[in-house]
Amino acid sequence: MATRHQSRGAVIGLLYAHDIGNPEVQQFSEDLLEEKKIRNKQREFALGLYNGVLSHLETIDSEIKAHLKDWDFERLDHVDKSILRLGTYELLYTELDRAVVINEAVELAKELGSDQSPKFVNGVLDAIEKTTSKKGEEA
Repeated sequence: MATRHQSRGAVIGLLYAHDIGNPEVQQFSEDLLEEKKIRNKQREFALGLYNGVLSHLETIDSEIKAHLKDWDFERLDHVDKSILRLGTYELLYTELDRAVVINEAVELAKELGSDQSPKFVNGVLDAIEKTTSKKGEEA
Protein backbone atom coordinates (compact mmCIF):
# COMPACT_ATOMS: atom_id res chain seq x y z
CA MET A 1 0.00 0.00 0.00
CA ALA A 2 1.26 3.44 -0.91
CA THR A 3 2.05 6.06 1.69
CA ARG A 4 0.98 9.69 1.67
CA HIS A 5 4.55 10.58 0.73
CA GLN A 6 4.35 8.35 -2.34
CA SER A 7 0.95 9.84 -3.16
CA ARG A 8 2.42 13.33 -2.99
CA GLY A 9 5.25 12.23 -5.28
CA ALA A 10 2.70 11.07 -7.84
CA VAL A 11 0.86 14.40 -7.53
CA ILE A 12 4.14 16.20 -8.27
CA GLY A 13 4.40 14.13 -11.46
CA LEU A 14 0.87 15.11 -12.47
CA LEU A 15 1.46 18.78 -11.69
CA TYR A 16 4.71 18.67 -13.62
CA ALA A 17 2.94 17.22 -16.66
CA HIS A 18 0.25 19.88 -16.36
CA ASP A 19 2.86 22.65 -16.06
CA ILE A 20 4.72 21.63 -19.20
CA GLY A 21 1.45 21.68 -21.10
CA ASN A 22 0.52 18.02 -21.46
CA PRO A 23 -3.13 18.21 -22.55
CA GLU A 24 -3.80 14.57 -21.65
CA VAL A 25 -2.71 14.79 -18.00
CA GLN A 26 -6.29 14.50 -16.72
CA GLN A 27 -6.82 11.39 -18.81
CA PHE A 28 -3.72 9.58 -17.63
CA SER A 29 -3.88 10.65 -13.95
CA GLU A 30 -5.77 7.47 -13.00
CA ASP A 31 -3.31 5.33 -14.95
CA LEU A 32 -0.31 6.97 -13.30
CA LEU A 33 -1.73 6.41 -9.83
CA GLU A 34 -2.49 2.77 -10.65
CA GLU A 35 1.00 2.28 -12.09
CA LYS A 36 2.48 3.56 -8.82
CA LYS A 37 0.10 1.29 -6.86
CA ILE A 38 -1.65 4.24 -5.26
CA ARG A 39 -5.08 2.90 -4.43
CA ASN A 40 -8.11 3.39 -2.22
CA LYS A 41 -7.67 6.11 0.42
CA GLN A 42 -4.27 7.17 -0.92
CA ARG A 43 -5.76 7.50 -4.43
CA GLU A 44 -8.51 9.72 -3.04
CA PHE A 45 -5.89 11.71 -1.12
CA ALA A 46 -3.72 12.16 -4.25
CA LEU A 47 -6.60 13.11 -6.53
CA GLY A 48 -7.92 15.49 -3.88
CA LEU A 49 -4.55 17.23 -3.73
CA TYR A 50 -4.13 17.32 -7.50
CA ASN A 51 -7.63 18.64 -8.20
CA GLY A 52 -7.36 21.06 -5.28
CA VAL A 53 -4.16 22.57 -6.63
CA LEU A 54 -5.68 22.97 -10.09
CA SER A 55 -8.88 24.53 -8.78
CA HIS A 56 -6.93 27.12 -6.74
CA LEU A 57 -3.98 27.52 -9.12
CA GLU A 58 -4.31 31.29 -9.61
CA THR A 59 -4.35 32.00 -5.86
CA ILE A 60 -1.54 29.52 -5.20
CA ASP A 61 0.68 31.03 -7.91
CA SER A 62 -0.01 34.55 -6.59
CA GLU A 63 1.02 33.46 -3.10
CA ILE A 64 4.23 31.87 -4.40
CA LYS A 65 5.09 34.93 -6.51
CA ALA A 66 4.60 37.19 -3.50
CA HIS A 67 7.25 35.22 -1.58
CA LEU A 68 9.90 34.79 -4.27
CA LYS A 69 12.97 36.88 -3.63
CA ASP A 70 15.09 37.62 -6.67
CA TRP A 71 13.38 34.86 -8.66
CA ASP A 72 11.15 35.07 -11.71
CA PHE A 73 8.20 32.71 -11.30
CA GLU A 74 8.10 31.91 -15.01
CA ARG A 75 11.74 30.77 -14.92
CA LEU A 76 11.35 28.39 -11.98
CA ASP A 77 12.23 24.78 -12.58
CA HIS A 78 9.03 22.83 -13.32
CA VAL A 79 9.70 20.32 -10.53
CA ASP A 80 10.33 23.06 -7.96
CA LYS A 81 7.23 24.91 -9.13
CA SER A 82 5.14 21.74 -8.80
CA ILE A 83 6.44 21.08 -5.28
CA LEU A 84 5.79 24.69 -4.27
CA ARG A 85 2.27 24.54 -5.68
CA LEU A 86 1.45 21.39 -3.75
CA GLY A 87 2.99 22.69 -0.54
CA THR A 88 1.24 26.04 -0.85
CA TYR A 89 -2.08 24.33 -1.49
CA GLU A 90 -1.65 22.21 1.63
CA LEU A 91 -0.69 25.25 3.72
CA LEU A 92 -3.61 27.36 2.50
CA TYR A 93 -6.43 24.86 2.06
CA THR A 94 -5.90 21.86 4.33
CA GLU A 95 -5.83 21.28 8.06
CA LEU A 96 -2.59 19.30 7.88
CA ASP A 97 0.15 20.23 10.33
CA ARG A 98 2.20 23.02 8.76
CA ALA A 99 5.54 21.52 9.83
CA VAL A 100 4.56 18.20 8.21
CA VAL A 101 3.57 19.95 4.98
CA ILE A 102 6.88 21.82 4.75
CA ASN A 103 8.91 18.74 5.70
CA GLU A 104 7.16 16.64 3.06
CA ALA A 105 7.82 19.30 0.42
CA VAL A 106 11.51 19.48 1.38
CA GLU A 107 11.80 15.68 1.23
CA LEU A 108 10.20 15.66 -2.22
CA ALA A 109 12.62 18.40 -3.30
CA LYS A 110 15.54 16.25 -2.10
CA GLU A 111 14.24 13.29 -4.10
CA LEU A 112 13.08 15.04 -7.25
CA GLY A 113 14.79 18.43 -7.49
CA SER A 114 18.29 19.82 -7.83
CA ASP A 115 20.82 20.21 -5.04
CA GLN A 116 19.48 23.71 -4.34
CA SER A 117 15.80 22.70 -4.40
CA PRO A 118 15.35 21.66 -0.74
CA LYS A 119 16.68 24.93 0.64
CA PHE A 120 14.73 26.98 -1.91
CA VAL A 121 11.44 25.11 -1.31
CA ASN A 122 11.90 25.34 2.46
CA GLY A 123 12.54 29.09 2.32
CA VAL A 124 9.53 29.91 0.14
CA LEU A 125 7.08 27.66 2.01
CA ASP A 126 8.35 28.88 5.38
CA ALA A 127 7.71 32.48 4.29
CA ILE A 128 4.22 31.56 3.07
CA GLU A 129 3.50 29.72 6.32
CA LYS A 130 4.58 32.69 8.43
CA THR A 131 2.47 35.09 6.40
CA THR A 132 -0.63 32.90 6.45
CA SER A 133 -0.21 32.20 10.18
CA LYS A 134 -0.18 35.95 10.88
CA LYS A 135 -3.30 36.44 8.73
CA GLY A 136 -5.05 33.70 10.70
CA GLU A 137 -4.11 35.30 14.03
CA GLU A 138 -5.39 38.70 12.92
CA ALA A 139 -8.78 37.32 11.83
